[in-house]
Amino acid sequence: MAQDFKISQSAGIAMMNALGTQIDAGTAAVINIYAGTPPTSLAGAPGTLLAQLTCSATAFASVAAQGSGVNETVRATFAAITSDASADATGMAAYFRIATQNAGTDVCQGTVGTTAADLILNTVSISAGSQVSITSAYIDLPLGST
Repeated sequence: MAQDFKISQSAGIAMMNALGTQIDAGTAAVINIYAGTPPTSLAGAPGTLLAQLTCSATAFASVAAQGSGVNETVRATFAAITSDASADATGMAAYFRIATQNAGTDVCQGTVGTTAADLILNTVSISAGSQVSITSAYIDLPLGST
């Protein structure tokens, strides 16, 4: 039998709020952008750190349902993200991790690209010393038909 797991809107909102709590542990979370092959799990050693951007003290500005039916999601929209004024290294951005700032604990990981990725950047080509900015960001949790 095919997999077809669905969750309710209220469960999705609770899950995203719990993710926000994990991300907010400490002073402010950071979004680390890396070059290299994404590790298969958060336990895997990261590649070359290209840039580090700091989230607001409360990373998510809002968590709300979006869409309906099979297109329904719960969207966690990030509050302001501080740019990295001087990228750490030169390379092609491939993935990111969000980590708590004080403990450096990785909370989640996703792909980076200019289209069809978890984190969309205007370019994945990052040069050491250049500014790296994220003007808006969100995470969607698909719910399916509820």
